[in-house]
Amino acid sequence: MHTEDQEFEEPSRSQLRREALDVFKLAEAIVALPESQLGKLPLSDELREEVHRARRITQQIARKRQIQFLAKQMRRREEELEPLRQALTQDRDSMRRETAELHRLEGWRERLINDGDSALSDLLQHFPHADRQHLRTLVRQARDDAHANKPPTASRTLFKELRALFSGDGDSIESDIEPDDSDDETS
Repeated sequence: MHTEDQEFEEPSRSQLRREALDVFKLAEAIVALPESQLGKLPLSDELREEVHRARRITQQIARKRQIQFLAKQMRRREEELEPLRQALTQDRDSMRRETAELHRLEGWRERLINDGDSALSDLLQHFPHADRQHLRTLVRQARDDAHANKPPTASRTLFKELRALFSGDGDSIESDIEPDDSDDETS
């Protein structure tokens, strides 16, 4: 017969299953990471080898079984789980920031190509040191390439110039500049 104290000392079977499922999802996420990101994770050599072993398996059921084995090995090393979760969360957040930055730069590029000199003037208000003539030439070439169905060489070069321009300046200015700052606000 159980007393009340004994019932609450051990986690329930359902709780253990939920925890095991969380570790399995973590293992799946680790196996799905590209090699460059995997190298940054604080994994022991044994777990890293299990991850590589799981990646080599192509059959779906066998791969799932291998990931389950990896999760079992991870549960045995509880002290490594929290640093892994933190590293994955941090990596995910940095990827979101990078993606947002790329979208913002793409927005500026599109605005420059579509709006021309008015968008260039807005950009130069924030970056007065930028080379107006070079940017104007790139915008014109990108617009001509798009109309002639040519490869977007000038558009790529414009994107690189914008990235260099934004990364060369401080973060405080970058966060204030959005590509959609148009004249709609004055209407």
